[in-house]
Amino acid sequence: MAQGITAGSRTRLTRNFKRFEKAILFGTSSFWEGVDIPGEDLSCLIIVRLPFTPPDEPITAAKCALIKENGGSPFSELSLPEAVLRFKQGFGRLIRTSNDKGLILIFDRRLVTTSYGSAFLQSVPDIPVKKGSITEIVDMIHDWL
Repeated sequence: MAQGITAGSRTRLTRNFKRFEKAILFGTSSFWEGVDIPGEDLSCLIIVRLPFTPPDEPITAAKCALIKENGGSPFSELSLPEAVLRFKQGFGRLIRTSNDKGLILIFDRRLVTTSYGSAFLQSVPDIPVKKGSITEIVDMIHDWL
């Protein structure tokens, strides 16, 4: 099921996702907010890119311009904090209680190759972080399942 491809609202997509034991749901940025899939219905979250708002989005561009005019850094004052908050919200969709468990796969290398990547990891509870080739990751997932 995919947001924007499969017909229906977020609520309908979520309900259909829960109905099937082995389902995959692809969602865009709006799925970071307001979707609740507690318990074992959700066991894996895949983040393809860190959730930065495009800088050319009109509202973001205006906010960035204002920050620059006041001598600030749009990245550190706006873009990074907003992206970290969305990342934390995504994590919270998977891990809601101390009893929840799951896998989070992040395919954005910036998490480990940039100085700001640690801000994302520091925003969530202390969890084991592993990196590896796709083959190694698939083997880890297989072992975990």
